[in-house]
Amino acid sequence: MTRYKVNIQRTSNDNIVKFELNQFITNHESFEFSNIDEATSSPLAQQLFYLPFVKKVYISSNFIAVERFNIVSWEDVQEEVAEQLENYLNDDGIVIIQSSENKKVPVTVYAESTPNPSAMKFVANKKLVVSPNEFITIDDAKNSPIATELFQFPFVKSVFIDENYISITKYDVANWNDITMELREFIRSYIEDGKEIINTSSDPKKETERLDKAFESLDDTSKEIINILEEYVKPAVASDGGNIIFDSYNQESKVVKVILQGACSGCPSSTFTLKNGIENMLKEMLKDKVSMVEAING
Repeated sequence: MTRYKVNIQRTSNDNIVKFELNQFITNHESFEFSNIDEATSSPLAQQLFYLPFVKKVYISSNFIAVERFNIVSWEDVQEEVAEQLENYLNDDGIVIIQSSENKKVPVTVYAESTPNPSAMKFVANKKLVVSPNEFITIDDAKNSPIATELFQFPFVKSVFIDENYISITKYDVANWNDITMELREFIRSYIEDGKEIINTSSDPKKETERLDKAFESLDDTSKEIINILEEYVKPAVASDGGNIIFDSYNQESKVVKVILQGACSGCPSSTFTLKNGIENMLKEMLKDKVSMVEAING
């Protein structure tokens, strides 16, 4: 079983620290407690309120945010709080006591068109996953119950799931006007029932460690390219329902190869985006280190 790991994240408010987790602790629900009496439905929050500096506790899908009183500074206590949270969760401590009234979570899902006419983005008002996942076939979707069920629709070609949305690419046999409502309602009901989006039996910490190790083994130019993609490119393509992943960099030819996912894969405008957007940006920022950007699946 995957062990809980807490990552400390400072926020723009000096009084509040987020303790991010490597897996979900609620069924896409959020809870806020201002004192121990309000926290009767959350043994975890009650434990935190025993700490004299805790003013407010906010529990969401994959993080716990704590607001402090000014009697201490976070630098002095945040490590202790993180350790306490890890120990509590790994000892099977209860986060939220589910009642019959709060088992179903109100969920809204809206459909949003993308630059790819074959892909539609379904955006939820809840966090769905902590990292991007793409499924090209039903065999790829073994670790995603929702993707497996989506592939039962005969017009679904591929599924891409990111933080709070699902991008679906369809076969040309169907028109979006005929299937959007059906897909939106299916996704909404699935999330509202609290069903599993991604199988959490795999260890996200090990995967993160593997990716970090792979990153450190790269040459300096490849690292620079990845950092530019992460900061400047990924947010833009995510808004269009897609993702971009660095594949390789050839120091001799200066060619960068990337993988397009979600709505970006197979999109008619992706070539234009690569050449006039990403390629020009890398050439400008890295000068003579980059000659061309290619999508290996474009």
